[in-house]
Amino acid sequence: MEPKNNTEISEFLLLGLSEETEMQPLLFGIFLSMYLITMTGNLLIIVATILDSHLHTPMYFFLSNLSFVDICFTSTTIPKMLVNIQTQSKGITYAGCITQMFFFLLFIVLDNFLLTIMAYDRYVAICHPLHYTIIMHPWLCVLLVLVSWITSVLYALFHSLMVLRLSFCTHTQIPHFFCEFNQVIHLACSDTFINDIVMYLGAILLAGGPFTGILYSYRKIVSSIRKISSARGKYKAFSTCASHLSVVSLFYCTSLGVYFSAADKNSHSSAIASVMYTVVTPMLNPFIYSLRNKDIKRALRRMTGKDTIVE
Repeated sequence: MEPKNNTEISEFLLLGLSEETEMQPLLFGIFLSMYLITMTGNLLIIVATILDSHLHTPMYFFLSNLSFVDICFTSTTIPKMLVNIQTQSKGITYAGCITQMFFFLLFIVLDNFLLTIMAYDRYVAICHPLHYTIIMHPWLCVLLVLVSWITSVLYALFHSLMVLRLSFCTHTQIPHFFCEFNQVIHLACSDTFINDIVMYLGAILLAGGPFTGILYSYRKIVSSIRKISSARGKYKAFSTCASHLSVVSLFYCTSLGVYFSAADKNSHSSAIASVMYTVVTPMLNPFIYSLRNKDIKRALRRMTGKDTIVE
């Protein structure tokens, strides 16, 4: 079938998290604060890993990439939401909506890939510590990130082009604070069967596949930790992957919450649930990785000139 676009609309309407006027200033303040915290926390992680030579390792290389992706991920949705609240407007242009969907898909898939790569890194560090520097060669680290970027871009581009073939008529209200892919598709007045099939296949391959890899890595990690005789050794081994495990749990649990709440497409329940993995998770990641990480805390103290503080 030759792709075509009979779109008869120029914009969509984002209904946001609440349509109550008195709630808008509160929502603006909350999300502006969360966005600034997210930007500051993740930027500090990136700067610390660049400036501190002790953090020039595969684990922190992947962490800095995750922080960069989290900044971009949040910036895809929150600034537009804040602008709409401030200008008391709900509109987003057709081109803007497609662009937002593209970058949203790009960065959420990248997040997924990076968490999987970080799980593999922890698997090698714990299960094959003597061969860690050989296996996790800098070139391999760069290649893994590069492949993740290329795959994510192609995936997001393909889905965006699939949306362009749809026709949209008069119903353009999206009960969300951004152009959520599934909800936009089902606003189309043309057949979306192919889009649905591609969406579900993509979810199975690019979400289920990496999640399976994470589970496999941690099954091997747990098995190796159980073989360690000393309690101190077990604690040290587990502490190296505790932060990553916390982030993985937060990311996937909140994502599943969105899918469970998405059954009612006429309410704001899905939008509220989406706040967890689009805003809260990227905001908490820097805290999770820094609170129990002595290397990160030491690097941050060096940056602020407080490296003499006793931990």
